[in-house]
Amino acid sequence: MSFGGPQWPQEPQQQGQQGQQGYGQPQGYGYPQQPGPPYGQQQPPQHGYGYPPPQDPFAGGQGDGTPDWGALADASAAGNRRKRRLVIAGGVVATLAVGAVVATAVVTTNKKNDEAKGGGPAPTVSATATASPTPAPSFSSVAPPPPPDPKDYITDPKKDKAPLTADGLFPGTKLTMFGRPYKKGATSATKNCASVTQGSLGAVLQKNGCERVLRATYVRDGVAITVGVAVFPSEKAALSAKKQAGGGIAPLAGAGVKNFCHATVCLRRANSVGRYAYFTQAGFADGTKVTTGDKPVFLASDDLGTFVFNQIYARGKSQANAAAASSAPR
Repeated sequence: MSFGGPQWPQEPQQQGQQGQQGYGQPQGYGYPQQPGPPYGQQQPPQHGYGYPPPQDPFAGGQGDGTPDWGALADASAAGNRRKRRLVIAGGVVATLAVGAVVATAVVTTNKKNDEAKGGGPAPTVSATATASPTPAPSFSSVAPPPPPDPKDYITDPKKDKAPLTADGLFPGTKLTMFGRPYKKGATSATKNCASVTQGSLGAVLQKNGCERVLRATYVRDGVAITVGVAVFPSEKAALSAKKQAGGGIAPLAGAGVKNFCHATVCLRRANSVGRYAYFTQAGFADGTKVTTGDKPVFLASDDLGTFVFNQIYARGKSQANAAAASSAPR
């Protein structure tokens, strides 16, 4: 397997290739050979391992025993070249050997790091070891109580204890319903329920035990609307007052709003939620009679009826949330 490091060197070229010598050639140091045997006797070769016999430095000389200095110099140079090649080859082999050791160390280190990151091998459990069972979670058999219902707090007088005022029920100086702004006029609150009614509505409120009436007037684009909220001792009483309602809530003038819906035709409506019944009377501020085609008057009546319903429901929701918070474990 290769790790991208240096490769092992190729085998040296064999002796006999042009321009190359084998690693095993003997080095010539310029020493003369020993004198040979007498003529006619053959001396066994002194070289070993099949290398060619060394050159005779005296051969080709002057014939007077003077060495052939040129041959000696060539032999010495050839020996130095062989030594350099051996040193270079040895260095390459040593370098590659060190590289292989380093590569092995890197692979081993990486393997150890991988095991450490993975948490190492999972410990084996002895055959005699016994694991203690994990206890199962326990749950209470008693179901938690359901969250309080906001309607309970606008139906039962014993729970409906939050302060109730005209400014609290009709806050601010204006309201906006579905992008339509209305300016608030006068407000009022009274326990004499029949005194703020028209027609037979007063008698109906008294018959069903009306406790108080809160009123507010709003105007928009020449249309004026008075909404009255009557409080009863029970949901049944409020529902009866809505069903029996005749006449209507008296228009409330003041705070920039002139008298309206007197001696003319206006739109009257009644509804209820919980122990509250609410009534609206809408008409033109200039006294014009309302017809079934006067969409702005019907739209204003719808907006104010929705607004009052939301306010009463919000009253129940806030009391329910307060009760839940007070009973929560600490």
